[in-house]
Amino acid sequence: MQTQLVSAKHLVCALDDLGFHDVEVHETAQPLKGWLGDARENRAEIIIRKKYVGAASNDIGFHRGVDGRFTAFISDYDKNRHGAAWLNRLTQRYAYHVALDILQEEDFDVVTESVEEDQTIHLTLRRMAI
Repeated sequence: MQTQLVSAKHLVCALDDLGFHDVEVHETAQPLKGWLGDARENRAEIIIRKKYVGAASNDIGFHRGVDGRFTAFISDYDKNRHGAAWLNRLTQRYAYHVALDILQEEDFDVVTESVEEDQTIHLTLRRMAI
C-alpha cells in the first residue's frame, strides 16, 4: 500500500510503533539540531530529538509542506539506520493506523490480525448488520 504522510496523529502513532515514544509535535516548524547541538537550517513540526535517535545522530524531522504532506529530514549519517527501508516501514505503519481509524468509522471490528514474514499485514474484519 502506498500512502502520503498527511496526518500528524497517524505519523506520531507510526513513529511510536517503531520505538520513538518521545516525539515532539509543534504547530509551527522548529529548528532541528545537529549531533553537536548546533541549529541546522531545516525546521520541522514533528521532531525526534537526537538523543532518541543515537549518540552521534542528528534530529530527525518531518516538515509539513504547503500541499499538506510531510517531508522527512534525515541527515546523511542517520540514513544508514533510518533510510529508505525505515521510511517504508514507517509508511506501512502510518497506513495501518489510517486504515484502522477508517474501519472504526465504518463500524468494522478487527477479528484477527497477522503479520507475514515480509511484513505484510492481514486483517480479518467483521461488521454487524444494522
